[in-house]
Amino acid sequence: MSKKLYVGNLPFSVTQEQLKDLFAPLGEVTEVTLIVDKATGRSRGFGFVTITDDEVALKAISEMNGKDIEGRQITVSEARPMGERSERRPFRPRGGGGGGRGRRREFDDF
Repeated sequence: MSKKLYVGNLPFSVTQEQLKDLFAPLGEVTEVTLIVDKATGRSRGFGFVTITDDEVALKAISEMNGKDIEGRQITVSEARPMGERSERRPFRPRGGGGGGRGRRREFDDF
């Protein structure tokens, strides 16, 4: 069974192919997804790597977590399902405007 890994704190210069090459020596990599900003097309500094074997994936986590890539220590862990993301950090609406100007004056108030 395959396991999807989260890879964070990547340098913005890392490409999808470089990310695959980084994990390829550890085992068979079936899928690599580098998350990019939709507006700019620039990397957002994290991505996902799917490795075919669970044992190899655990080995990849222990060997790659904290590894220095272009001056940045990457974070590697087992990816969580999307549903857990909202439970971890619930949406909180921000406070609104405030600071009203007081009563609106009409022309006949003068």
